[in-house]
Amino acid sequence: MNNFINLINISKKYYNNKSIKVLNNLNFTFEHGKIYSIIGPSGSGKSTLLNILSLIDSPTSGYIKILNTKINFTNKINNDQIRSEKIGIIYQDKNLLNDFTALENVRRIIKNLGLSSRINHYPSELSGGECQRIAISRALINEPQIILADEPTGNLDIENAKEVFKLLFDLKNKNRVIIFATHNRYFANMADCKIQMIGGKMKITNAKIG
Repeated sequence: MNNFINLINISKKYYNNKSIKVLNNLNFTFEHGKIYSIIGPSGSGKSTLLNILSLIDSPTSGYIKILNTKINFTNKINNDQIRSEKIGIIYQDKNLLNDFTALENVRRIIKNLGLSSRINHYPSELSGGECQRIAISRALINEPQIILADEPTGNLDIENAKEVFKLLFDLKNKNRVIIFATHNRYFANMADCKIQMIGGKMKITNAKIG
């Protein structure tokens, strides 16, 4: 079986004076060895879906299976352990700790990303592209089987964005799934499968031959 993550009837509602359904009865299977892009306008549910996949947020209804194990969203301790062992998360805003150097933020891996000369620099001393490479390094510390990236190049110019996406795609292997959200259709089309969020539903496009 090549099934890695299964979404089963996943819905998510938010309540703010009235009920707003962001995700509407999603059913989908993410497979080993593939890269998935998620596109859609702001508010379409991209970040909500990634937060549920990362076990940070929980669905209103439905459930997820990871490697055929059903996730119990009420078991925070177990889900924290799954996240620490299997999931690497890359954010748009690199979320680095300003009082720690690059080396202290990631401890290892950064040499492989061409940042050896920057290991003792603080985030304020790094460029946007360098900060995001440090953030990618940090996400790889646990050698995750699942990499989730939410608009990882949203704050970068096009050249730095291309460099970051090259690094991201170089992380593809047969035992890993990579899922990223982006507004950039050029980068979205590079994925093995493109997911468009429309009205809380997922419209699937095979962006390229894997």
